[in-house]
Formats: sequence, structure tokens, C-alpha cells
Amino acid sequence: MSAMPTGPAAPDEDEHVELSVVVPCYNEEESLPRLVEVLTQELSALTPHFEVILVDDGSRDRTLPMLREVHRDHPRFRYLSLSRNFGKESAMLAGLSNARGEKVAILDADLQHPPTLLAQMLPLLESGEYSQVVARRTRAGDPAVRTALSRLYYRLMNRLVDVELQDGVGDFRVLDRRAVRALLTLGETNRFSKGLFAWIGFPTAVVDYENVSREAGATKWSIRNLFNYGIDGVVSFNYRPLRMSIWFGILATVVAVAYALWVVLEAVWHGNSVPGYVTTICAVTAFGGVQLIVLGVIGEYLGRIYAETKQRPLFLLKESSESDVPVTAALGREHEALNDVTERSEHA
Repeated sequence: MSAMPTGPAAPDEDEHVELSVVVPCYNEEESLPRLVEVLTQELSALTPHFEVILVDDGSRDRTLPMLREVHRDHPRFRYLSLSRNFGKESAMLAGLSNARGEKVAILDADLQHPPTLLAQMLPLLESGEYSQVVARRTRAGDPAVRTALSRLYYRLMNRLVDVELQDGVGDFRVLDRRAVRALLTLGETNRFSKGLFAWIGFPTAVVDYENVSREAGATKWSIRNLFNYGIDGVVSFNYRPLRMSIWFGILATVVAVAYALWVVLEAVWHGNSVPGYVTTICAVTAFGGVQLIVLGVIGEYLGRIYAETKQRPLFLLKESSESDVPVTAALGREHEALNDVTERSEHA
């Protein structure tokens, strides 16, 4: 990464920070130069009192060395480096826990969340009417099949989960300090941020934007990741799959009893026929599949309960721009630091 001109001086600890921008980064060495350039330009035009928190989520490329260089040349760009790849949810939480601004924005490093949109989002938040301003991506330009599947997914999700999720709404948003504080009180291990943002409530405004292609690098989302993400969304905010399993089991039992009665009556009316091998195999396979599905649903919830009872920290820091030596930080410490910062900002 080539050296860049030195940016604005870093804010002192006691300096009022108006806007914090949290950017999770995972193998983003190709996107970082352009990201820093765009954010420097856009944020400087919005406010002189800003900071950017770049969270390295255990990248395997040159992301971390580049973040060190970015911080050296642009002191308002702070960085956190997690001890391993904890996932985007934990990276966002790490950034939110360390954000000092009275308003906090979250966006992706690949610039598919256009920073230029912040100029429309911030005035809505500053009006005092809203605590969250979210960016909603339109489906313009997407393949028809993908658009249809996405709409079907959200329609099913909203029938299952206890919160309302909107198609095209992701992590790109701006939150006030009240909303950030509410999010940080949710210490659950299995985090589904789309649902958490909706669950905390507070008045929310929506700003639409056109789909933006990734400028550099490759997407980190595979079909498997999307499928697992969908499961997280279903089981994180309700117990309806367990209730559905009960009804599924009842339906299977009713079908089995009806079939047994039909076999008995058939034997009474026409005598005992030759046993049906195919019927037996189909019945055993069907009921075996039902049992495995039900056990899988129960196991998913049990696994999450097991993870929650261990109460492990949601992320560990190995290095940050605020220290010369590697440091380790757990969520509890981040909460304490956040409370201190919040008290200072409220008394300012």
C-alpha cells in the first residue's frame, strides 16, 4: 500500500466525537485504499469531529499491516484486530463497543454501502425524530430469480420470527447513542444483527439506494454462509420451529394411525394380503426423516443454549491502535469503557 497524505489529527480522549463509523474488515487489502480515500473525503465534508473504527476480523492477507499504516497516516482512522476470525457480527460488536461518537454508522469495507449516502442519513438522525436511519437496497438490476427468492425468504421469515425484517435492509445504518447503548446490553452469543436492530425498536427512518457493485476483492458470502445465516435468523428470535415440530409430529402420527386403520380394514374385508415391502420401506424412511428433522430443530436450540451457558466473550482483541503492545479485551471491559464514554458525552 502506497503512503498517503497525513489526515486530520486524531481526536483526544476528552474531545467530543460527533460521528463514529464502524467498518468490519476481513481480507480487504484490495478495498482498503479506496475505502480510506472515500471515507476521508465524505466524512471531512460532514463534520470535523469524526473517527473511523476499522475492525480486522482475523484477516489472512495484508489487511492488518495496512490498517497500521492507515492509522499512522490518518490518525482519525483507528483499528482493532481480533485474535481470530470471530465473524462479522462480533466484528461489528467490537466496533460498536469502542465507538466514542454520539452517532455511530456501520458500513461494509467493499463500498457496496456507499458512504455518500451518509449525507442523507445523518440529517434525519439529527432531527431528533429517529434513533435509527437504515439504508435499504433496491433490487434494481438483480436477476429476476434472485429477487423472487429474496422476497419469498423475507415473507417466510416475517411469518416465523417475532420481529419484522425488511427486504434489502442490512447492517448499513446510522444509530444514535441510545440505540447503540441498547444494542450493547444484548450479550447473547448467537447474534443475528438484522433481528437485533429490529428488536430494540426505537423510531426508524429508511433511505433507499440503488445496488452498488463491489469495487475490489471477492465476496465472502457463499451459498453455505447464506443458508446458515438464514437458519440463524429463524431460530434467534422465536421458538416457533419447536412448535411446528410438535404439529409436524402430530400430523405424522395421524397419517400413521390412518394408514394402520386402512390396513386393518383392508385385511378384514379382503383377507390378509402379501405384505407390502415398498410400503413398509417408504413408511420407515418417511417417519425416520420426520424424526431427524425434529431432532435437528431441537438440537439447534439446545446447541444455542449450550453456547449461551458458557458465557464466553464474543470477541478477543489482540491489538489496537490505542496500544503499542498486543492487548486482550473481552466484552465486559468494552461495556465498562462504553459506559465511561457515554457518561462523558452526556455531561458534555
